[in-house]
Amino acid sequence: MYSVVAHQNYKKSDRSPRPQSENSNTEIRTADNHRKLSLYQRIFRYVKRQFQQEKDEESDEFNFHIARYRPEELQKLASKTKFTRKEIQLMYRGFKQECPTGMVDEDSFKHIFSQFFPLGDATNYAHYVFNTIKQKQTGKISFEDFLSILSKVSRGSVQEKLQWVFGLYDLNGDGLITKTEMVDVVSSIYEMLGRATHPTVNESSAKEHVEKIFHLIDTNKDGVVTIEELVQWCSRDEHVLKSLETLDTVL
Repeated sequence: MYSVVAHQNYKKSDRSPRPQSENSNTEIRTADNHRKLSLYQRIFRYVKRQFQQEKDEESDEFNFHIARYRPEELQKLASKTKFTRKEIQLMYRGFKQECPTGMVDEDSFKHIFSQFFPLGDATNYAHYVFNTIKQKQTGKISFEDFLSILSKVSRGSVQEKLQWVFGLYDLNGDGLITKTEMVDVVSSIYEMLGRATHPTVNESSAKEHVEKIFHLIDTNKDGVVTIEELVQWCSRDEHVLKSLETLDTVL
């Protein structure tokens, strides 16, 4: 789920990586293979691993009451999203395991996110993602919220994915992306990838990256990026479109 704006233009340096210990190399190879999967695939694998010994259950388990919260009917959620009933059931079991109250606060969300990026610090990026999903009234995420955004990001149209990406970078929600906002989000992505990058990247790497692409997206040179400018830029670049397509998964 990490952003195409940062992912599309980041390439490995021509410089040879610093010598690594055997254990460190093994860790990084594992992380490299792991990063080839979309975040949705990682979440699905994580959930499946936790419940692989369980038998498939019918929808009565899905409608199990948990403290002060009950999700919508299974069939209703299936009709609203691009997931099957079985996929929703499996994800709900994992959701209940991590969030027994049925609602996720920001600290719990950061903890869950960190499990997918063990070589870096996902705190800041998880904060930005959480803000794109949380309910304004409660400041928390329900299972419906989680399922809805996952459906759009993993199996939605290019337009739906770009709208989510734009919302991620538009930190203050004013409908515009500034260069500072883009640097903040790109920096959080580099922090999250951590030792999985060669060579190690830092804040200056994020600024250099943004300097290279911001003026390409900001076609009218007014210092901010609109959703229309982002869509136009992505539509012209087949690498960006391909990175968006990799978010699609078939279980």
